Amino acid sequence: MTKKILILGGVGNGSVIANAIIDANRRGQNEWLIAGYLNDRMETGSFIEALPVLGKLSDAKNMLSEGYFFINTIFRIDGQQERVDMFESLGIPHENLAIFIHPLSYIAPNVVLGPGSVVMPNVSISSGTNFGKGCLIMVGATIGHDNQIGNYCHFAAQCCVGAYQKINDGVHIGLNATTRENLTIGKNATLGMGSVLTKNIGDNEIWVGNPAKFLRKAE
Repeated sequence: MTKKILILGGVGNGSVIANAIIDANRRGQNEWLIAGYLNDRMETGSFIEALPVLGKLSDAKNMLSEGYFFINTIFRIDGQQERVDMFESLGIPHENLAIFIHPLSYIAPNVVLGPGSVVMPNVSISSGTNFGKGCLIMVGATIGHDNQIGNYCHFAAQCCVGAYQKINDGVHIGLNATTRENLTIGKNATLGMGSVLTKNIGDNEIWVGNPAKFLRKAE
């Protein structure tokens, strides 16, 4: 039976993921149906790329009884912990968090994806890697083997993550960024677009460049 998804968010991660689900259905997957969005910045009844805004984020609790599943796409480099706290305050049970895997991705059979995770087209995830809840692995990302990845991590398009890494909650790996093996990346840390990481990153730190260096603390 096809299950209905509400996306928390809008244009950006939300609309990109919505269209990936529509594309997966065109390819015969038909596991999920996008019902619309919950969005605090747009009026209920308005549309995002032909899909309706059905309410505010706070309406999620009321919609649980209607059989909806949810994907959270509201991430932020500065203020990520606030966004995580906001989402967790909604109290959505794990069993109502959708796991979407696009059919054009590769995931090794022993990979573990937490509730609410998204795997976009042309992603490759190697064996022994475990993800916490609410992770977004965007188009063309490559994730190596035997990584331990926390909750609410965002892997931007075309990034390449090495093996044997400890990636804590709320981490953002930027577009086309690369990390070597055997690293630890702290909670709510960010690796900037196109950066090459060869050292550990501490909590709430933003690193950029090739080789990547500390830029500043997240605000």
